[in-house]
Amino acid sequence: MARPKTYHISLTDDDLKVLKAVIRKKKTSKTIRSRCQIIIDLDEAHGRMLSYEQSAKSNGVCIATVYNTIKLYHNEGIESLTTFKRNINSDNARRKLDGRAEARLIEIACSPAPEGHSRWTLRLLEEQGRIVLDTPVGKNAIGRALKKQTAASQKRLLVYPQKRRCRIRSLYGGCS
Repeated sequence: MARPKTYHISLTDDDLKVLKAVIRKKKTSKTIRSRCQIIIDLDEAHGRMLSYEQSAKSNGVCIATVYNTIKLYHNEGIESLTTFKRNINSDNARRKLDGRAEARLIEIACSPAPEGHSRWTLRLLEEQGRIVLDTPVGKNAIGRALKKQTAASQKRLLVYPQKRRCRIRSLYGGCS
């Protein structure tokens, strides 16, 4: 026997319009679309109402997601469905280095190493960053900024000019 419903969903006309407008936007993520569609499917006030299992199957999510979405709607309202609740410590949190500071840091790292050192280390970059940059940045943030790689830079091609033409060599010495 199925568990009795603990949360009953009854949307007003305005709430229904808001949810349908969010679904129609092109920039809405799949997660938020599925949350909105789950609530519309389980609405008791406007037409056909699906069971939890039917709603989960039609939206391509598990039943736990349906339960969690209903609980979120009941406790916090529509605004919580249409936005993500991000942790302050997540990767999307405000970064310590903006684009200009990162470019300045790369410029420092590509310059010749200071006297008495053969190459730049993270600690040397941290000390130099305290002098040059507006805000002090730790060596971990510097390491993350310098570690970024795109698909093109992963090959690490080196260009060696010759007399007649320019030859491209890979990091391991082979020609391409």
